[in-house]
Amino acid sequence: MNTVDKVAVCSRSFSKNPILRTLLLARYTHVTFNDTGRQFEGDSLVEFLKGHTKAITALETIDDYVLSRLPELQVIGKYGVGLDMVDIEAMRRHNKRLGWTSGVNRRSAAELTLAFMIMMLRHVPSANQEVLAGTWRQHMGGLLTGRFVGIIGCGNIGKDLVKILQPFGCNILVHDIRKYPDFYEEYRLEQVSLEYLLKHSDLVTLHVPLDASTRGLITEDRLALMKATAILVNVARGGLVDEVALKHALLNKRLAAAAFDVFAEEPPHDTELLNLPNFLATPHIGGSAEEAILAMGKSAIEGLEVNELPSFK
Repeated sequence: MNTVDKVAVCSRSFSKNPILRTLLLARYTHVTFNDTGRQFEGDSLVEFLKGHTKAITALETIDDYVLSRLPELQVIGKYGVGLDMVDIEAMRRHNKRLGWTSGVNRRSAAELTLAFMIMMLRHVPSANQEVLAGTWRQHMGGLLTGRFVGIIGCGNIGKDLVKILQPFGCNILVHDIRKYPDFYEEYRLEQVSLEYLLKHSDLVTLHVPLDASTRGLITEDRLALMKATAILVNVARGGLVDEVALKHALLNKRLAAAAFDVFAEEPPHDTELLNLPNFLATPHIGGSAEEAILAMGKSAIEGLEVNELPSFK
């Protein structure tokens, strides 16, 4: 057991999980959990991390401002797969190590994507709201089977979604800046341009990280390329889609429906968008499956032992 290092756990869900707490305490004697229920940022994050040599972070912004005020902090174990909250260059400048594993929540995010697709095709959210309001009428939906599904980003989650879509006999189009020829050949996927994918897909789902190249990826003009009958799903990262343009497309029937688990600002404040009958919003639960929580937590604990500076972008 490590009796020297002091570990701070910023993540609320990690801190609430008794199994992860036990696993971490079996390795480290001095651990501070976030039992406040708060999400720390800026000065409050610095204050929470002060005096600790190691930290487990999730959605907290780790930037130059924070790192410059924590000279004693040596390593961060990342809880979750997204790195958009971590300034990698600042980590290098301040000689901080980062433990991170990609794809540990792939099945959780892929299954939520599948659920979103089926729910929106069958009008489940709006039908439920009508029943609660006292209206009883049938909604005519459609099958996922045989549809054209466009997957933007064929990394860990995109690949897993391809696999679980196989029984549905979907025609899958993929777009990614990276090439995965063996995977594409195995699953008979068609790699296409972003514009082609948007024009020809019945369902479009995003599975890319948020960085300078993807921020605002789905613009008003790109939304206009999509079929009026199409559905847009985002369980990746907020900031990938122009949410104002999305709202107008849904309001004006230029897009059939959308389901988002992530938003540019969380929690979102655009009540007009959130209350649309053809829009489904969930509170960033893509990785919130018990199995995924444990996998991400164990990965973060292992990440506390890394000995190298970040070497990726």
